[in-house]
Order: sequence, then structure tokens, then C-alpha cells
Amino acid sequence: MNVGFIGLGTMGASIALNAIKGGHSLTVHDINKDAASEHLKLGAVWADTPKAVAEASEVVFTSLPGPPEVEAVVLGKNGLIDGFKPGSAYFDLSTNSPTVIRDIHSALAKKDVQVLDAPVSGGPDGARDGRMAIWIGGDEETYNEYLPVLNSMGDAPYYVGPIGAGAVAKLVHNCSGYILQTALAETFTMGVKAGVNPEGLWQALRKGALGRRRVFDTLSRQFLPGRFDPPDFALKLARKDVALACEVGREFDVPMRLAHLTLMEMTEALNRGWEGRDSRVAMTLQTERAGVDVRVSDNRIAEILAEDT
Repeated sequence: MNVGFIGLGTMGASIALNAIKGGHSLTVHDINKDAASEHLKLGAVWADTPKAVAEASEVVFTSLPGPPEVEAVVLGKNGLIDGFKPGSAYFDLSTNSPTVIRDIHSALAKKDVQVLDAPVSGGPDGARDGRMAIWIGGDEETYNEYLPVLNSMGDAPYYVGPIGAGAVAKLVHNCSGYILQTALAETFTMGVKAGVNPEGLWQALRKGALGRRRVFDTLSRQFLPGRFDPPDFALKLARKDVALACEVGREFDVPMRLAHLTLMEMTEALNRGWEGRDSRVAMTLQTERAGVDVRVSDNRIAEILAEDT
């Protein structure tokens, strides 16, 4: 299948490579042509504009930082909207605003182009290994038609509902995770300051009801070792996700008190110049306020995790 792909960043580069390995012919574009070097070696074709990508493709996928970038690529000068042929399809893999993707859906419907929101979850490792959820909103028949392409990108594509449903599902998922991070920073510092050593407290959390679901193992990646570079997922992108979730709350008159507290923490961390560090760096604001060190050595973390293997 002739597939277009725009946005070869942390997630998009790996997703596009998996599509090539899945046997699809790719036409690619990014603001940085060097990002496409590996794809071009594997047979992908470079396009100078989003319009040219659309002209060469049956279906186009975008993986971009957020709503402004998606709008520019789709609706801007030499955008996808100028190149799509009637009967084409467009999947946005970005974490996007439900309102923005619905507006794009309306604009492209006039060109007889099906639009589906298809945000992903799995992080950089999942994108590379193909272990990735893809939540789809839009026309179900179109979803089924392009399921072979989606299956080449991730192992868990799932049809959620009409246009915008995938974006809403992603925001619920991500915002829940970041609220949990904020809560963990608060409760963890309370426990350590009350006299429990951080290693013992982490062990207690892991062995309780929530911990048996592996919720707390991720503390070992950044928070406990105190290492936030390079990022698994950058703070500026995580803050954008929570801000979008708060937007949806306002749109539907839903109180989002915990989400707004989380957004405040992330904004403070952003204002310290940490936008490119891992999103969990915002948790250190609480350790700083509490005046407590929760770090655990890499060796001890490895020993604890090895006990479960």
C-alpha cells in the first residue's frame, strides 16, 4: 500500500520504519530531512511538502507535537488538504485536541477524504518494538480498511468510536498518569519524611494491591535514581497533554481539580527551563519543597527488580 508519513521524531521515526518493514511503500516528510535518512535507505521516497506526500499516497499518517503543528501540516500552505485525492484517508497519530481533529474532519470531508484520529501509547520503546496501542476515532469501515497498516505500526490498534473519540481516550489515559505522578510525589515525600527509607517505601508500594499491577515499577526509571535526561517523554509534551485534557474539561463543564494541580506543577517545572527533560522531573518540585531526598542507587534498584524475575 502507498503510505504517506509526516513527522519523523521520537515516536514517528520508529512507527514509519515499522510500516516499511511491514511491506508498505512510504513517502515521507519532516522539517528535518536528516531524520529520514534510515527510511530512505530502506526504500522510502522523500517529499518536499505535505502536499506532495498526499499526492503520492492512498493514506497519510502524521505524528506531530500537537494541535498547531497538525493544523499547519494539514491546512497550511502546501498542506495535505491541497494534495489529497478523493477517496484518500488521513490518520493523525499525534496527541491532539478533539476539537481540532473534528474541525479537520469537517474540512477534509469536503474533499471526500476520511479523517481518523489515532493517538498512540507505548513510548519510544513501544514505538520501536511495535508494542503500541493505537486508539482510533472516526469511520469504522475506513479503520477496518487500513487495519493492515495499523497492525504493522503497533500490536494493539483499537476502534474507540466516532471522530475525536481516540483523542479523548488518549487524553484520559495520559492525564490520569500525570495526576498519579503528582500524587506519588506528594505521598512518597510524606512517607520518607515520616521515617521510612525510600527503598523500603518503594518496596512496600510495589508489593501492595496497586503495586502488583506493576504501577510503581516506573518509579525506577527516573524518579528514584533522580535521572531525567535523556527523556522518555519530554515535559513540554506532557504538559501539553494535561492542558488539552483541562481544555476538554472546560468545554464540557467538568471540574478538573487534580488535573489543574498537575498542570500547575508542570508549568512551574517548565518555567525552570526543564521543558526538554523527562516529564517526571516535575515530581522533584515536591521533594524540594519537602526538603527530602528520595533517591535510590542504580545497583539497589536493579537488585530489587531482579527479585521479581
